[in-house]
Amino acid sequence: MPIFYSTSPHNPEQLDRTMIKHPYKISSQQFNLPDQQISYQLYRKQCEGQPRRLVMLHGAGVAGQDTWGAIAMLVGQWDEILIPDQRGTGNTRYPDGEEYAFTVTELVSDIGALVDHLGWWQFDLAGYSMGGMVSLLYKQRYHDRVQKQYLLEAAVLDRPSWESTIDLRHQFSAAAEQLKQDQAETGIKAFLDTISPNRKVTPQVELLTIQRLGARPLGFANALNCVTETINTIDREALVAAQGDVTSFIGGQSVELMHQYQRDLAERLPNWHYFMVPGTDHSLPFQKPRQIARIMDAELLRFLA
Repeated sequence: MPIFYSTSPHNPEQLDRTMIKHPYKISSQQFNLPDQQISYQLYRKQCEGQPRRLVMLHGAGVAGQDTWGAIAMLVGQWDEILIPDQRGTGNTRYPDGEEYAFTVTELVSDIGALVDHLGWWQFDLAGYSMGGMVSLLYKQRYHDRVQKQYLLEAAVLDRPSWESTIDLRHQFSAAAEQLKQDQAETGIKAFLDTISPNRKVTPQVELLTIQRLGARPLGFANALNCVTETINTIDREALVAAQGDVTSFIGGQSVELMHQYQRDLAERLPNWHYFMVPGTDHSLPFQKPRQIARIMDAELLRFLA
């Protein structure tokens, strides 16, 4: 059954990260692969014994720190948190600085190489949008390394009907073509209208969202096409069956079909826990970081109990 978390439905949280007291020491680092320079942030605090670790994967178009930084400062159950920038986003780049198409297999392999480099042999995993898709596939490939899982409107889990999911991704492909043709703002608005048709639009928030997504328009386009390509190759039922204990967040203003699919999963799978977050749309990690962090902490305690 869905779990509802009460919050103000009209006012996104105004979170000044400089005012948050937290125990983490944060460092920015780079890990170089032959074809990719992966930028990432590490949050670390002192602990006794084996640290509890969390990897957080962002969605298409917006960097890891911008997506997860507020939530990372607000959670209390983890000793180390890893927030990488995936291909096409943030400060992660190809060695020659150009933008190239990439596959989800490469994204999963990048994360695998990075956690191996850090010696993180077991960890919890959170993924937002495209990052949710990557985290699902990482869990399927490296099942025993991932413990507790969190999904925020994960790509490929958009609709109950697989045909409708494919149709939705074709609309994103049209937006990607506009991004590639130097029509960044038009493409971004088309993307937003498709993924968040019920969003409450204010000029300030819309401008900020467009600026975030337009930081690397070709990288954003390549990320959208990566998701579409993945949709055409995966077996979703097998992917869902390969997951462990999942906490899945869906914005209250997101389309009803997405909620319907999550309700169905929660009703038929004992390991699937669905939370509807009122007052949010697809931008839920930016809109309600406090509520999401609080639920993440509580869900980890439930899982450990």
